[in-house]
Amino acid sequence: MARSIMIQGTGSNVGKSLIVAGLARAYVRRGLKVAPFKPQNMSNNAAVTPEGGEIGRAQALQARAAMRPPHTDMNPVLLKPETDTGAQVIVQGQRRGTQGAGSFMRDKSGLLEAALESYRRLAAEADLVLIEGAGSPAETNLRKNDIANMGFACAAQVPVVIAGDIHRGGVIAQIVGTHAVLEPQDLERVAGFLVNRFRGDLSLFDAGRDDIAARTGWPSLGVVPWFWDAWKLPAEDMMDIASHKGGACKVAVPQLERMANFDDLDPLAAEPAVTVEIVPPGRALPGDADLVILPGSKSTIGDLAYLRRQGWDIDIQAHCRRGGHVLGLCGGYQMLGKTIDDPDGVDGRPGKVAGLGLLDVHTVMSGEKRVTLTEAVTRDGNLPVSGYEIHMGRTTGADCARAWLSIGGRAEGAASADGRVKGSYLHGLFSSDAFRASVLAALGHESQAGYEDGVEDTLDALAAHLEQYMDLDQMLELSRPVRV
Repeated sequence: MARSIMIQGTGSNVGKSLIVAGLARAYVRRGLKVAPFKPQNMSNNAAVTPEGGEIGRAQALQARAAMRPPHTDMNPVLLKPETDTGAQVIVQGQRRGTQGAGSFMRDKSGLLEAALESYRRLAAEADLVLIEGAGSPAETNLRKNDIANMGFACAAQVPVVIAGDIHRGGVIAQIVGTHAVLEPQDLERVAGFLVNRFRGDLSLFDAGRDDIAARTGWPSLGVVPWFWDAWKLPAEDMMDIASHKGGACKVAVPQLERMANFDDLDPLAAEPAVTVEIVPPGRALPGDADLVILPGSKSTIGDLAYLRRQGWDIDIQAHCRRGGHVLGLCGGYQMLGKTIDDPDGVDGRPGKVAGLGLLDVHTVMSGEKRVTLTEAVTRDGNLPVSGYEIHMGRTTGADCARAWLSIGGRAEGAASADGRVKGSYLHGLFSSDAFRASVLAALGHESQAGYEDGVEDTLDALAAHLEQYMDLDQMLELSRPVRV
């Protein structure tokens, strides 16, 4: 019979996703069949599953750590923010529609049931289900109708480990404060705590660890030092996006407000020859960039307006005049065209806007969403490319005649006459080592990394890290059989 345990955090971005990934790989190495699970996630960095559904990128990484294919049951409810107050709602991999934050909080009908259904299906084929919470259970204003943290833990009767982040400071208050505000029924679910992202001599925190245990009555499962190679793994949250200094080849990426599927950048950041510079709002794009990448967006028209407000459109035009290269991916591809037409308002308000005009193409948005894993080849060198498509809209125009990818004989993408401006709907293409090497060679640089092997090595190192600093035997003892 499968057992389960849940990692909740004292806040967002305390390292829950990485801990679950590391635990998944560690327990698999011990011979267990592990399934990762997150009842509700909020992220625009989605992954595509083999059955053609969407889940959070972190759950796809956790599935990889568990050495199993990603599945929509691993993240049955996914919220993809489109505005400050509204999000697209994905249920068991499929788009249900768009809801405002207020209406979503009032009406989550059927979502807990869907989460429990997915959880039990996963448990039927696993020895251990590792569950990740979202945000913090200490957000008492969100406790009613909660399905992400204690709401799910209570419904499924799952034991919980509370993770705090000492790097932020005040970790004793984080964990003890969480204990102070939890309702009695929620406190009953907590089986222990851990402290993440410690730097320095671990013995210096012995008294702090013991103080937390004394004030809460919870046992410590470990104090985990900073894992320095975490940047080598795909990031899920926009808070995790960071520039990475490497070699002389500079790739500049404007940090769009609704940037989506930014894991496209991870393989480039892993290259020693490449410096990836994420340009925040209020700063100009660097004039010495070799390549500017316009990333995906959850709100293409809104992010195009945001890009213009930063003056990045002027910077991109200047970059092109200097002979620089530009690549647009998905929403970024749409922005490069002459027009974007959204007659039904599927991307926001209905209307038609002018694009950057760097490609002679036109995009029409539609309610039909394409979500699929994709195998392609380059049309010039016949190099294999693996990736995924996840978009609404169709792009056509004269520059599509210079499509630079082929998907099962279907032309994909567009290129300018001089070949310096390109666009495509295919995400994840830089993960293909041969393709990435060809792009860098065209920029005058050499690829020096095998990306997929690097991810596997990092997951193994993360598992060993947690084995050393957490009590994984105690974690298994605290887990409980899944109730069906």
